[in-house]
Amino acid sequence: MLIKSIALCSLLLALALPALAEVGWWRSAQFYQIYPRSFKDSDGDGIGDLNGITQQLEYLKEIGITATWLSPIFTSPMADFGYDVADFYNIDPLFGTMQDFDKLLARAKQLDIKIILDFVPNHSSDECDWFKRSAAGEPEYKDFYVWHTGKVVNGIRQPPNNWISVFRGSMWTWHEGRQAYYLHQFLAKQPDLNYRNPKVIEAMKDVLRFWLRKGVYGFRIDAVPHVFEIAADKNGNWPDEPRNEAVSDPEDYTYLNHIYTTHQPETIDLVYQFREVMEDLDRELGGDDRVLLTEAYAPLNVLMQYYGNGTHNGSQIPFNFELLGNVNRESNAYQYAELLHNWLDNMPAGQVANWVLGNHDSSRIGSRLGADRIDATNMLLLTLPGISVNYQGEEIGMTDVWISWKDTVDPQACQSNEQEFERLTRDPVRTPFQWSDEAQAGFSNGASTWLPLASDYKLVNVKRERGIPLSHLNIYKQLRALRDEPSMQHGDVTISAIGPNVLAFKRSLSGHNSFITVWNINDNVEAVNLDSVFTSLSSQLKYVVVNDKSVRRKNDLTYANSLLLMPKEAVVLSTL
Repeated sequence: MLIKSIALCSLLLALALPALAEVGWWRSAQFYQIYPRSFKDSDGDGIGDLNGITQQLEYLKEIGITATWLSPIFTSPMADFGYDVADFYNIDPLFGTMQDFDKLLARAKQLDIKIILDFVPNHSSDECDWFKRSAAGEPEYKDFYVWHTGKVVNGIRQPPNNWISVFRGSMWTWHEGRQAYYLHQFLAKQPDLNYRNPKVIEAMKDVLRFWLRKGVYGFRIDAVPHVFEIAADKNGNWPDEPRNEAVSDPEDYTYLNHIYTTHQPETIDLVYQFREVMEDLDRELGGDDRVLLTEAYAPLNVLMQYYGNGTHNGSQIPFNFELLGNVNRESNAYQYAELLHNWLDNMPAGQVANWVLGNHDSSRIGSRLGADRIDATNMLLLTLPGISVNYQGEEIGMTDVWISWKDTVDPQACQSNEQEFERLTRDPVRTPFQWSDEAQAGFSNGASTWLPLASDYKLVNVKRERGIPLSHLNIYKQLRALRDEPSMQHGDVTISAIGPNVLAFKRSLSGHNSFITVWNINDNVEAVNLDSVFTSLSSQLKYVVVNDKSVRRKNDLTYANSLLLMPKEAVVLSTL
């Protein structure tokens, strides 16, 4: 009786206590980017919103998502669709209310899905109260932004130097009220905050603290390399940036080499400071780890510093854009293998790899690499070690939607011209999510949508793909289920290019089945001897995931020394 009583008391105590904190939950997590304008519209205005996201959280559970990060939802005039924040502490009415956000958090908690917010530290909107006060010269805010009176040449006032905005033209705009130029690395409506003012750093840390206490589990930090510019000289001036002789358009961002306005050493330290805020809130609030995801297109040696420096922790997830930025339709297996090794071989000890193949700024996988490679790239994403980061719609094979100059709304394109806009526009990857074959693809019950729908939405949608065994969606779900296997969670990885056309890698863990992902990148039939590149394979292997190019089916057997691959076939095999 005593034993039973102790067991019963232990059970009751366990039920009464909160769940133990999940330290390191992110180390093999599945992150999913939601672009809120385009995910689900709940009120018929043609624009996605928070209630729409809440309605579809069960879909994220269905596909095995651990955490979702939302592109900006804060109060904004929407000059850059939310990346121009006017109030860092409130929800824009376009997306709903703070009560709607609280409901989203509550439902996500029920489903054990963590909510990550997009944090935009480099700049605010020019409609932000901080900027208005700075422009008015109020002492507390006077130096919250970067100001300069410019220079006078032949009696004409000009910007202080030649710096060019990411969105074309000068990085400096004259403010009549302040009688000075202000710096903006992006749109003129996005003035840069002055991070050489400690009050700015503390103000932005307070923003992080506010949302963490609301219940979010971390932040994706936008455009990190732009946050600091080189320090001004003793006269308060900055040098010109050097020319990039390969570019002839003087308005284009790439016309200059941005050695003074990106990748300044202080940027890394700022990320470390933001991580300290996260760790402080971990101690204050308890529960699972809070995480930082950082967006930086930077040299590999710089990116590795984002992880930390041995004495300071940095971003748990410095986005890995090696594949996203460097492979195309012509890339071969050797190039893929090299890019995979680039990250794994340079990553600091104890850190975790992450894999990013798409986002709201980049052409979709099916358009960039070919629609017949969608399943293969999802296999890479979900069977490589570490963290997968998926952009909404890639799991169902959405592709870019051509949008005319007349219908273009992306400011990066709109600031160019009818001849250049297609090279610059990001609208094609931001079109409404395709839920069904119903009107407006099930995205909205309104008469129109903020961007045009894909013409193929009746074939490419969640509802239809649920019923097709080898649809992109169902292959994605099979891969996600496979990630729970011990070898996928904790196993080593061995990567090999077997000639120019076949990429293969093995995940292995002592005492458990090994898994081998094999991809025939191109259009030839390939005979592959896996024994020639991998050790400790059983003579026979079992197919555990196939794609629609396969003539074999799940659970079929093959021999490790004589695997036959059809054109563009991608499979996952297991040892017996």
